[in-house]
Amino acid sequence: MEDIFTCPEGVSGRADKVLADYYPEFSRSFIKQSIIDGTISRTDSSTIEPKTKITTGDTLLVRLIISEPSLLQPYNYNLSVLYEDNDVIVINKHAGMVVHPGDGTDDKTLVHALIHHCPDNLSTIGSPLRPGIVHRLDKDTSGVMVVAKSNSAHHCLVEQFAHRKTRKVYQAIVCGELIGAGEFQHPIARHPTIRVKMAVSEKGKPAWTKWKKVKNFGNQFTHIECEIMTGRTHQIRVHFSNARHPLAGDKTYGYKAKNSGFVIPRVMLHAWKLWFEHPLTKKRMKFEAPLPNDFQFLLKEMAG
Repeated sequence: MEDIFTCPEGVSGRADKVLADYYPEFSRSFIKQSIIDGTISRTDSSTIEPKTKITTGDTLLVRLIISEPSLLQPYNYNLSVLYEDNDVIVINKHAGMVVHPGDGTDDKTLVHALIHHCPDNLSTIGSPLRPGIVHRLDKDTSGVMVVAKSNSAHHCLVEQFAHRKTRKVYQAIVCGELIGAGEFQHPIARHPTIRVKMAVSEKGKPAWTKWKKVKNFGNQFTHIECEIMTGRTHQIRVHFSNARHPLAGDKTYGYKAKNSGFVIPRVMLHAWKLWFEHPLTKKRMKFEAPLPNDFQFLLKEMAG
């Protein structure tokens, strides 16, 4: 795998740690050894060390040599395609589908489905385990995603996401009663003891979430819209959990099912709208994924 990595806005730290967060399918020890072996260097060919601090805008040439490349098999799955051309494909990801292969996943990820849908027509930049993937949604999160089909589109989209040129609006159901509108600007970092979780931390990366109420269901739940101004892992889930309003169904971040009175099948989070600039035409494009059936059904149940 060969990739040009540009450190995103607001990100800084040890090279091995930053890269391990960006390439989660590779362990930090593997990233560290790759830096020591010289297969990761600055784009001007100067060497770095694992402990070298990198900051926003720094570019690295990343060559991660895998001894036995994983062969991704096509998965015949009926993708919900919102738009497609020679450069990009925009899909409405279904809840329950993992975006790309990793530890503990099977061969039915979104990447496997994309390989079936557009064989030999996804960007080859980045990890071989995630062709075309320029941003991700959590397994339980449904909604709009854009995937790069050409290498030029991949570079352009990564730059847009890194420099906040995209716009992302979600819908969610949170626990408790929220009134009006508000925002969170608490930095987020990896949880100090549980690696699969994130947490609000003064040592974390800047994170900014805006929200507004759509509808209250008594004082038990609130339907909200929220826009993320940054793209931290689990950002919406962490911010609302920290405010003692965890997302409905999000047991990882504090949701308690006891006595809720409702069957909540997953984390109730939906990537509703996405704006980006088309890599070729430069036209500003907007896509919207309708609320999925399980989300609509729960809203009707809560409304009585």
